[in-house]
Amino acid sequence: MPLFEIFRQTISALWDTKLRSFLTMFGIIWGISSVILLVGLGIGFGIDQRDHLRSIGTDIAICFGGKTAMPSGGYAAGRDVALTIGDAIAIQQGAPLVKNVSPELRRTVNEVSRWNAADRAVRGVWPEYQNFRSLHVEEGRLMTTADQNNGARVVILGAESNRQLFPGKPSIGETLMITGYPYTVIGVLASKQQNGSYGSGPDNSQLFVPFSSMERDFPPDDKGDFPGIVNNIVVQPVSAAEHVAALHEVRQVLGDRHHFDPTDLDALWVWDTLEGAEFTDNIFHAMTVFFAAVALLTLALGGIGVMNIMLVAVSERTREIGVRKALGATAVDIRRQFLVESAIITLVSGALGLICGIGIIVALRLLPLPEFLPHPVISATAIFASLITLAAITVTAGTYPALRAANLTPIECLRTD
Repeated sequence: MPLFEIFRQTISALWDTKLRSFLTMFGIIWGISSVILLVGLGIGFGIDQRDHLRSIGTDIAICFGGKTAMPSGGYAAGRDVALTIGDAIAIQQGAPLVKNVSPELRRTVNEVSRWNAADRAVRGVWPEYQNFRSLHVEEGRLMTTADQNNGARVVILGAESNRQLFPGKPSIGETLMITGYPYTVIGVLASKQQNGSYGSGPDNSQLFVPFSSMERDFPPDDKGDFPGIVNNIVVQPVSAAEHVAALHEVRQVLGDRHHFDPTDLDALWVWDTLEGAEFTDNIFHAMTVFFAAVALLTLALGGIGVMNIMLVAVSERTREIGVRKALGATAVDIRRQFLVESAIITLVSGALGLICGIGIIVALRLLPLPEFLPHPVISATAIFASLITLAAITVTAGTYPALRAANLTPIECLRTD
C-alpha cells in the first residue's frame, strides 16, 4: 500500500477516536514540554545564582582574623590573630599573585540628611575595592585614589540607603552628617540582587567612604587599639586559575607577620567566593539532572500511552486486518501501516511539544518574574535529549503492536465479531 494511502487511513482512524487520540498525544506533548521547561529552569536557576554570587565580588576572598589552633615559631596555640592595615600593605607588596587588595572597616553609625535620619552600616575601603566588589553607580561617581590619599569626607550610598536618607530628593552633592562629621554624597549605587553578604548586610543598605576618612573620624570601637586594626581584608587573585596559589601566598605573608603556620586554617578564616560558586554550580547541576530525569520519565510514560492505544487499535481493527489479508495484503503491509500510525502520533505530538515548550520559555523570558524565579533558558541539550527519547518511543511504541497485527491470520481475524 502506498505511504500516502497509509497516511490517509491513519488520519481517518485518529479522527474517528478524537478524544482518545488527543489524550494519548497530550502525554507526549506534556513530556516534551516538561523536559525543555524543567531543564531550562534548572539552568536558569544556576545562572541566576552565579549572577547573585558575582554581585558580592568577582573572584575574591574575604580574610578574617581567627585563633591559632597549633603552635608555631615558638608561639603557643590559642592566640587571637587581629588583621591590620599593615597586613593589607604587606599582601599588596609580597603576594604577586594577588591583583588587588583592600582593608575594610565596618561600623553601624548615625546618619542625618536634610530630610531624614538613619542608623546604617558604613564601610571604609580603598578605591580598588569598588571594582572587584562589583560596585556600580547609578548616579554620580565612585571614590578615587585622591579621595583616599586626602582623607576626603565623601560618601557613596547604597540604593536603599539613598531612598531612606533622601526620599524622592536629589542626593548628589548634598551634605550628609555621619556621627557629626559632614560628608558629601558623590554617588548612588545601582540596585543589586544579592543572595548573601558578610559583615553588616547587602550593599544596597550600606554607605561607603574612603578608608582613611573612616579610620580618622569614626573607627569601629570594638577592635582594640587604633589606628591599625581592620575588620577584614579583601583580596582578588590575578586570575581564577591562580586563585588557590594566590590564597596560599596570602596565608604565607600573614603567617610570617602574625607567627602562625600557613596551614593553620583556624588562624585565618577565608570566605572564598570562587569555592562558593563551584559548590553552587554543583548543586544546581545536580538539580538540573534530576529535573531532566523526571521529565524524561514523564515522556517515557507518554510513550507507554502510545503503545497502549496502538494495541487497542489492533484489537478493534482485527476484522479489518483479516479482510485486508484475505484481499492480498502482506504481513509487511500490515506492519508498515501500524508503524506509520505510531510514528504519526509520536512525531506530531513531539513537534507540538517542542513548539509548546520553547514557546513557554520565550513567553517567560519576555515577562517580568519575581526575584525568586529566574528566567528559564532554551537548552539545546534538552531539545536533543527529547528528540532522542522521542525517536526511541516512536520505534518501541509501534513495533510490538505492528508485529502483533502482522502475525494475525486471516481466518483468526475473520472469526472475530
